[in-house]
Amino acid sequence: MKLVSFQSGSGIRPGLVVDGRGIIDVASAVQAAQEAGLVDKTLNVPSSVLDIIAGQAPMRAACETILLEVRAGKFAQSVVPASDVTLVAPIPRPAKNVFCVGSNYRAHVSEASRAQKKEDKTPKLPVFFTKPPTAVVGPEESVLLDPSVSDKMDYEVELGIVFGKAGRNISQADAVDHIFGFTIINDVTARDLQRAHGGQFLKGKGLDTSCPMGPQIVTIDELPNYDNLRISLTVNGDLRQDGNTKDMIFPIPRLIESLSAGLTLEPGDLLATGTPSGVGYAMDPPHWLADGDVVTCEIEGVGTLTNTIRQAG
Repeated sequence: MKLVSFQSGSGIRPGLVVDGRGIIDVASAVQAAQEAGLVDKTLNVPSSVLDIIAGQAPMRAACETILLEVRAGKFAQSVVPASDVTLVAPIPRPAKNVFCVGSNYRAHVSEASRAQKKEDKTPKLPVFFTKPPTAVVGPEESVLLDPSVSDKMDYEVELGIVFGKAGRNISQADAVDHIFGFTIINDVTARDLQRAHGGQFLKGKGLDTSCPMGPQIVTIDELPNYDNLRISLTVNGDLRQDGNTKDMIFPIPRLIESLSAGLTLEPGDLLATGTPSGVGYAMDPPHWLADGDVVTCEIEGVGTLTNTIRQAG
């Protein structure tokens, strides 16, 4: 399944993508399916993608039933043409900070070491940090550039994990069972703030609009080769990053095992898994994001996420 959140006259609603048909309004379709006796009438009608994720197997089964019915020509009243839909971030307001991983692609570690003139060492453990919910924006939304705060804004395309099952001290063997699906995250970073605050990442990576996300969540059953996907980023059409998720230093099961040690992960939590080489600050000379720049992230099988840099005020 491919899940989105879209703007409607009644607010933000959860949707299912039906290729060639449009977006299914899940709340409307669940109600119609319940009236038709196709879905359990005791099932709560979801008002968000988070509700769908938290609904576990019964909600997923309901969504799969609805997809089959729509593909068979049913519930047309619940399908909105894609051209009429404005997408927002799939999870517009995460329940907690977005978990992130730094230094998880070897070539990126090398370019960062070279740019910072420090020893090139592969990390022994994953480097974790977070971005607050207020950093999240969706596809085609602006990423704000405020020169009075930072004049060294950078980009980082990343594969984002969406967790679907709670867990603590999750083993690598069980890690995949906790994944609901995947999305794209652009870990926009104020490099000057990242360096200035004692090496702590939160300030430089936590500015408003610094976590573009989307355009959709692709469930793991549709992306079994998540560990071998092309991942790339362009600025104004110029290819800057071009890698593959197979090049992660710490594969996804290892990341989940490490992050969940003594820390409970919950349905709807997000983890950005690191970025390949090609970031702006490691170029010679450095290339910082500027007002009007169009940044496009693409991950094979997940989609394309585009945002424009806009000077604040």
